[in-house]
Amino acid sequence: MNAVAKVNEDSAKIELESPAAAQLQQAVAAPAPAPKKRGRFVLMAALPLAMVVGGGYFWVTGGRYQETENANLRQAKVNIASEAAGRIVKVDVADNTTVKAGDVLFEVDPEPYKIALAQSDAALAAARLNVEQLRAAYSQAVAQERVAASGLDYAQAQFDRSNGLVNKGVNTKSSLDEARMDLDKAQEQHSAAVQGIVSAKAALGGNPDIETDKHPTVLSALAARDNAAFNLAQTTVRAPADGVVSQAASFKVGQFVGTGTALFSLVETSDTWVEANFKETQLTHMKPGQEAEIVLDTYPDRTFRGTVEAIGAGTGAEFSLLPAQNATGNWVKVTQRIPVRVKVDTADGGLAMRTGMSATVSIDTGVSRGFGSIFGHAVAAE
Repeated sequence: MNAVAKVNEDSAKIELESPAAAQLQQAVAAPAPAPKKRGRFVLMAALPLAMVVGGGYFWVTGGRYQETENANLRQAKVNIASEAAGRIVKVDVADNTTVKAGDVLFEVDPEPYKIALAQSDAALAAARLNVEQLRAAYSQAVAQERVAASGLDYAQAQFDRSNGLVNKGVNTKSSLDEARMDLDKAQEQHSAAVQGIVSAKAALGGNPDIETDKHPTVLSALAARDNAAFNLAQTTVRAPADGVVSQAASFKVGQFVGTGTALFSLVETSDTWVEANFKETQLTHMKPGQEAEIVLDTYPDRTFRGTVEAIGAGTGAEFSLLPAQNATGNWVKVTQRIPVRVKVDTADGGLAMRTGMSATVSIDTGVSRGFGSIFGHAVAAE
């Protein structure tokens, strides 16, 4: 038994003394390598640091462009009405028809207005004729005054002659009385003739040489005639600007319209702007004249240029039907929005732009936060 144990012990000793066994023994006896804690720590710290640095950079250099999606395209809407009352005899447009400035929209029956114009023309002719008659009357009054003046001179001479003969005792006193009566009559006739001249001159506006069309009665007739011609012209209603007809589906021939009654609307495509509602905190450096970029939801791949025209006079809450009452005690501060009007500078290029379209507006204020914003102020961007 001892011999067998010794043989086994010698075999084990031989195996342990082999090179492979020695390497295995070294690997078992060597301590395990320590984990690379330093590299892992650097990696874990570098990612948040990069995020902080990047975020800080974008925050410091940001703030120049103020953007809002609370914006809508606007176009002026004009209510089309007739200044002449009457029955519609012609309609040249339909709902959603595109028109140009000056295009005929509809016509009111012009016959009553043509008759009124003819009457005004007749009244004007009568007024001019009346002025000519007044001028003739003035000339007649002047002639009568000359006759009366001549008669007065003759009566005065007869009276003087009779008076001289009576003083010489050649003529009777009754003859002198008769001559005196003729003189008084001639004086009265001359006075009446002078008053006739004054009256005829007053009828001519105080100026016997006045032009016929400058006479007050003729001017009045001319004004009446122009008014009748204007009313006749208003029977043809034309488009005041380029645009699209809206809400005209029920407007038909035969309909009777009154003066000033709104019949349908015209959306002016030549006057386009965007009403962008910015938060009050975005208006710090915003002012009229700044450039803007506009993207309509209808055309997301097209960018339109714009210019800030005006900033609203107050927040939307100030002009609401029921303004907020902050003195009730349960007040909660809410960021308000103020409308900003942005004029669209870029031509539509054939694109259909309709009022009410949703838009996104970005305005270049020219001012970024800068490093000075850390201390409470901003610096101008280059």
